[in-house]
Amino acid sequence: MKRNQWVIVVVLAAFALMVWSGYANYKRRKQYAQRQVQGAVAPENANNQSVQQDVAADEGLPDLRGKRAPEFSLRTVEGKKLSLSDYKGKAVLINFWATWCAPCKIEMPWLVALRSQYAPQGFEILGVSEDDADTPRSKLAKFGQEQGLNYPLLVGDDAISRKYGGVEFLPTSYFVGRDGKIVAETAGLVSKDEVEASIKKALAAGGK
Repeated sequence: MKRNQWVIVVVLAAFALMVWSGYANYKRRKQYAQRQVQGAVAPENANNQSVQQDVAADEGLPDLRGKRAPEFSLRTVEGKKLSLSDYKGKAVLINFWATWCAPCKIEMPWLVALRSQYAPQGFEILGVSEDDADTPRSKLAKFGQEQGLNYPLLVGDDAISRKYGGVEFLPTSYFVGRDGKIVAETAGLVSKDEVEASIKKALAAGGK
């Protein structure tokens, strides 16, 4: 009986974490929308840049919007070397995740569906693992298979984390346009609609 109680406590704690992550991001997005409506700074371009910087800071992210995505080369969980430059001319979602991340598991089915939907238009997802460095690649590969992931999974390291400002929240995503520049970034669990909107923005950036 005591063991069952502990299981219930762990499950409730995990659920509370997911709810908190979603609520925190909802508040940040609501504040962002309010600032857009109010037009805190003029002209319009200056207002958009200021709001983007504020939102990025609230999320614990550097504001990389409008900047070229930092280049990297990593091994996939199967051992193949992949570089961001391999996807030149495509829209790319760089998604930082971990096997122990509960919000990541909620998001992954959305990513699978969106990848299937938008891949014909030139879209790809690169999933960068934030698991401990000593985690076997076989464990990461098995996790990907169990989740039905249909995009490359890469073994991350401290170098790529630093390039992207240090990844403190999971999942963290950077949406890279066809022109190689970051058009959107999120930290924590956001809605599927928001992910899809950012994918569309990345596909539109830099032409066809």
